[in-house]
Amino acid sequence: MLDINFIRNNPDKVKQAIAHKHENVSNVDQILELDTQRRSLIHACEQLKSKRNEKSKEVNELKKKRQDASRIIEETKKIGDDIKCMEERLKELEPQITNLLLRIPNIPAADVPIGKDANDNVIVKTWGQRKTFDFTPSPHWELGRMLNILDLERSSKISGSGFILLKGLGAKLERALFCFMLDLHTREHGYTELFPPFLVNRTSMTGTGQLPKLEEDMYRTAADDLFLVPTAEVPITNIHRDEILSHKDLPIYYTAYTPCFRREAGSYGKDTRGIIRVHQFNKVELVKLVRPETSYDELESLLANAEKVLQLLGLEYRVAKLSTGDMSFAAAKCYDIEVWAPGVDKFLEVSSCSNFEDFQARRINIRFRDEDGKLRFVHTLNGSALALPRTVIAILETYQQQDGVIIIPDVLQPYLGGIKAITRQ
Repeated sequence: MLDINFIRNNPDKVKQAIAHKHENVSNVDQILELDTQRRSLIHACEQLKSKRNEKSKEVNELKKKRQDASRIIEETKKIGDDIKCMEERLKELEPQITNLLLRIPNIPAADVPIGKDANDNVIVKTWGQRKTFDFTPSPHWELGRMLNILDLERSSKISGSGFILLKGLGAKLERALFCFMLDLHTREHGYTELFPPFLVNRTSMTGTGQLPKLEEDMYRTAADDLFLVPTAEVPITNIHRDEILSHKDLPIYYTAYTPCFRREAGSYGKDTRGIIRVHQFNKVELVKLVRPETSYDELESLLANAEKVLQLLGLEYRVAKLSTGDMSFAAAKCYDIEVWAPGVDKFLEVSSCSNFEDFQARRINIRFRDEDGKLRFVHTLNGSALALPRTVIAILETYQQQDGVIIIPDVLQPYLGGIKAITRQ
């Protein structure tokens, strides 16, 4: 959420930023109009309260002199009724303003490229060498079926399209990956591992920015009004909601594995083959709560932590700085990491690393007391490190042999009991 004072003092800047994110600019004018009404009512209310106090003093003086105060008492009562009406109107305005503020996206950082969509993203880094094959590499769905580690027909029977059933070494490879990633981030990158709830309430979803904008993309349990987590970002970032931290507590680094659930309501017809786009997937998430002055350095280190996973797996990837037209609603700056999958012959996004500045912290009310005792909002960041199953896709397609055997990357072999390859089961 943006500070309403910032919107009030910089309406044109906010409108331009919203336009660059292709959101509704008219919300700004509505907010400012309602805010003007609110401030006018507050001022009028304060004046009436001051006048009521003066009348009350007059009444007390008249009573001391045993004089008739009925007229002034009646005037005081009328002032009280007017104050009550104004306060009721203020109570109506506050949720209207808050509702509109929740629909204003974050302001992109100064170095974010302005663009319409993903075509305007800027590639800022590439890593690894393109593997060459002396045969035509197969896509993961063919490899998975041949090796009997992926069964999309039966998962569709169980749950419908967009869900995955991994079997045998396919399931073990999935588990090996998120165990490897959690160990890497906790042992080498300084994160504290968490195991959060997989269902969260509406307040938590609103706090991190998924609601109200993205509700149609979420899975919700109607009876309890709880949401299946779309990402571990939601429960982790909300841990310190409504808390005041000490500057000594910062920075805070958390990591967690969770399944993630998304309807992908706006993605009908995209990547329907295989397991590129699914409704349920596993992910290891990194979340940081930091001081404002360090947050962009923290974003670069967060990105490096996520990249390290792919480097150790020996997978080719690239990093894109997202344009305003491809950024999320809540992000001020975002990098995507895309891994090369030779079987489908394209890069697949496996991580988004974002700095939200104080946008989420204002919604969630996470503050810290600095060395001078001043209360300030923290900056929040998060990133996937990494998302599955696209990392699995890249491993299967990159390490496939002509006979369909999949060589296991060295760093994963200890997590698979020393198994060096996946063969037909």
